[in-house]
Amino acid sequence: MNGMKTAALMAALMVLFALIGGAIGGDAGMMLAFAVAVALNIGSYWFSASIVLKMYKAQEVSELEAPELVRMVDELRQKAGLPMPRVYVIPSDQPNAFATGRNPDNAAVAVTNGIVRLLTKDELRGVIAHELAHIKHRDILTSSIAATVAAAITILARFGSFFGHDRDRGSALNSILMMILAPIAAMLIQMAISRSREFAADHEGALICGQPEALASALVRLQKGAEKIPMEANPSTAHMFIINPFAGAMSGIRNLFSTHPATELRVERLLAMR
Repeated sequence: MNGMKTAALMAALMVLFALIGGAIGGDAGMMLAFAVAVALNIGSYWFSASIVLKMYKAQEVSELEAPELVRMVDELRQKAGLPMPRVYVIPSDQPNAFATGRNPDNAAVAVTNGIVRLLTKDELRGVIAHELAHIKHRDILTSSIAATVAAAITILARFGSFFGHDRDRGSALNSILMMILAPIAAMLIQMAISRSREFAADHEGALICGQPEALASALVRLQKGAEKIPMEANPSTAHMFIINPFAGAMSGIRNLFSTHPATELRVERLLAMR
């Protein structure tokens, strides 16, 4: 179901792109915006792992430096049928984790100091399994495609006046509304795709670790930790983390423009797997 939902959302994003492109820039404008968006996002996709790891000052660790953590990743990646990813530790007190890398052969799993201190062994296994599920599902590729189309829509909306296609048709008010609403619609669809991939990673992660209740318990504790302990994070990377690092600051409007499903709903679905 999560796969079908993601496919439907991706299709909606492409349809929105085609409609906006046709209305503002015609075929030429639509292709130009898409080319610009692809160029901008190829670099982000190809170098995303190194960029985000440097951004959070993550340090790669070996089995000698973090034996329990590395062995845990190795055990779970074998269950998931994946190559061994690189393992990183982020110097942050907020309990959190993410996976990155353009494909399973070039993947990395990063955890904060805070998550290692807070969670039990079984809970941490659940979190690692969740991140391995993202790698297995190639969610970095999915999010990159969604970001490419969303960026193209934004470019079309902001610079549509330069394309000149049917510029005299329609009212100025309609053009202004389109310029404002199109990027918002694209962002909403993009974030819905992100939420869908989180549900899928929860489900697959629970299967990998064999303990859905442990992952559910981890999510509850991570949510509380993120609300209490701030993290110097870039909003553009919030979707990568297992829990939104801005959970505390966004608690009042968490479900609006949210990259993550409500933790309560994630927990409910996980506990139903027992």
